[in-house]
Amino acid sequence: MPAANPAPDITVALIGNPNTGKSTLFSALCGVRQRVGNFPGVTVEKKVGQTRFHDQSFSIVDLPGSYSLAPRSPDEMVAVDVLLGRQDAVDTPDVVLCIVDASNLERNLYLVSQVLELGRPTVLALNMLDVAEEKGVTIDAEVLAERLGIRVVQVQANKRIGLAELKAALAEAVGGKAKPLPSPFPEPFQEEVGLLVERGVRPRYMAERLLLDTSGYLDSAKLPGVTDEIRTFLVEARERLSTAGVPIPAVEAMSRYGWVSTVTDGVCRRAADRPASLTDRIDRVLTNRWLGSLFFALVMIVMFQSVFYVAEPASAMIDMMNEFLSNLVMQWLGPGALRSLLINGVIAGVGGVLVFLPQIFVLFLFIAILEDCGYMARAAYLMDRLMSRVGLSGKSFIPLLSSFACAIPGIMAARVIEHPRDRLVTILIAPLMSCSARLPVYTLLIGAFIPDRRYLGILGLKGLTMFAMYAIGIIAATLVALVLRRTIVKGSAPPFVMELPSYKLPGLDIVTYRMFDRGWSFVRRAGTLIFAVTIVVWAAGYYPRNPANIDPALMQAEARLQREITELAATGPSAADELDHRERELAQVQGRISGQYLRHSALGQMGQFIEPAVKPLGWDWRIGCAAIASLPAREVVIATLGVIYNLGEEESESAETLSQTLKKATWEETGQPVFNTPVALSIMVFFALCAQCASTLAVMRRETNSWKWPAFTFVYMTVLAYVGAMATYQIGMQFVTS
Repeated sequence: MPAANPAPDITVALIGNPNTGKSTLFSALCGVRQRVGNFPGVTVEKKVGQTRFHDQSFSIVDLPGSYSLAPRSPDEMVAVDVLLGRQDAVDTPDVVLCIVDASNLERNLYLVSQVLELGRPTVLALNMLDVAEEKGVTIDAEVLAERLGIRVVQVQANKRIGLAELKAALAEAVGGKAKPLPSPFPEPFQEEVGLLVERGVRPRYMAERLLLDTSGYLDSAKLPGVTDEIRTFLVEARERLSTAGVPIPAVEAMSRYGWVSTVTDGVCRRAADRPASLTDRIDRVLTNRWLGSLFFALVMIVMFQSVFYVAEPASAMIDMMNEFLSNLVMQWLGPGALRSLLINGVIAGVGGVLVFLPQIFVLFLFIAILEDCGYMARAAYLMDRLMSRVGLSGKSFIPLLSSFACAIPGIMAARVIEHPRDRLVTILIAPLMSCSARLPVYTLLIGAFIPDRRYLGILGLKGLTMFAMYAIGIIAATLVALVLRRTIVKGSAPPFVMELPSYKLPGLDIVTYRMFDRGWSFVRRAGTLIFAVTIVVWAAGYYPRNPANIDPALMQAEARLQREITELAATGPSAADELDHRERELAQVQGRISGQYLRHSALGQMGQFIEPAVKPLGWDWRIGCAAIASLPAREVVIATLGVIYNLGEEESESAETLSQTLKKATWEETGQPVFNTPVALSIMVFFALCAQCASTLAVMRRETNSWKWPAFTFVYMTVLAYVGAMATYQIGMQFVTS
């Protein structure tokens, strides 16, 4: 008998306000069975989890956190399309799971009222009951369920309390019929919506949204059925409603909060003399203008100190593994192109980048903890005063802080900013935040060329230098925003309104997942883009390999030394010292030969062409080549330096770390070291300010719908980086020579 087709997954759409524990509940329901990608055609993240309970398979779709289903951004539009069954990438939801913060029920029910109007089977998860109790808030869940006409389940997602009851409610809701929610809008508004439906605008919910959307966002979204006739009708309908005393779009807030007040009457009770909660007591310090700012600075310093020092042992282990692999390849393969490719290309390139993976994990760990515990919103509040002085609000802080991990999600996060000018300025300065791709550059050069000094016993100069590199990006972004707001993107700072979530202990699973997910993303780039660029750079630095370009005296010296080594090796132990001397001499000769091959290679010719332009920065042509090669992705620079400088050195029997190789690099004309502290600082400043990420520019183009702004960003950041690097080197050399 052929096996019966398995029953299709039941699709559950999970929706809720930000900071309600939505991600925690999603992870609690799905565990590690999660897929992350993007919805087709937009840069909105799609997170889908698989789970099974009550003999049924469920597919949980985690929708973007939102305060409302009034689409004003791609995130909110995606949520509406999924709930209406118009998103091809996701099946029409069988059940909608709304999660609300029990301590802020009235605010959260605004979104719930919009979901209930869609007429889909719905379950309400009443989360954070412990926080509500601490604030003196009590909720009668049974009465609330009766008034809403849906199942209401009390849960505490971070402790997995109530999950069994929630799963039972979801299984029970499948195939059920939703109780129609009476429209909270006044009669004149409902009549105009009915006329829109008669003219072909469906479903009714979208007719409501079109009538309320005075910003024109839905019209620009090219909804089906919206003709010129409909647009004319909308203008006339809004005029009729205004004459009837129904303000658009304020009528929605008035109507829905009126409905919320009726639903929660007698359901939600607040203590008249509630004691100050733990969150209140903490906020008295952390949101204080002076103490809060000092704490924020300390958090940042601790984070960057930890990034450098905590991850150092793990990085040393990866370095040892690279050395082991290099020696293994030397034992298996004789001199030639293949051995050079594996050692100087793959291991020195990709392996040299993976050395910095522990630092990236530590950075992501800190960011995930700060996000999950509720501190990020406080940081935005503290930064609002500073950002308002440059024409932005605290809402720009979260996208900018996200850019410390990667500018791409930071630019995407700017969609939550309502004002177009604020959104554009935030997008234009987001790449100045030092993302994780810059971290390997900082770590390598700080570790090799910044002295290991300590101040006050705990503050290390290396960690302070790391902090300074991040501060440079912040200061530059502030100045650029100030200039933009007073020139090409004029406008005053908008008012800042943000909900401060209650503090909570970070969920171990959420923090771990975010850390490894972002870290694995870096590994994927190392295994694809960086690997490909490494091979290209190696080939450009290895070919053409024409012996005619090599000094004949060096070729003769190499042949002579090889003969002498062979003869001494046959003599026995008595010639050990002389043999060792000849081997060191041969290594030096081979290093000079490798350097001449590199100089006459395709990469070498290109580097010598650009050397006059980079010499004022303290760079030789090899550093200039690495900077050019890293334009598609700045993390490629480490792999490129590893390839270039290893190709220019002898293939010794013991592999060296990249930092050791850089310390030995010399100028060809003078024999003086290429790298010193000013040169290292110059390179770091350049990479802190330069726009070396093709992916970021592509996302910027999608978010602004124009190539003009990515081109502008690339030009202004490149000029800023060049000037900053040159000033750093020239000033730094004054201290070195004095």
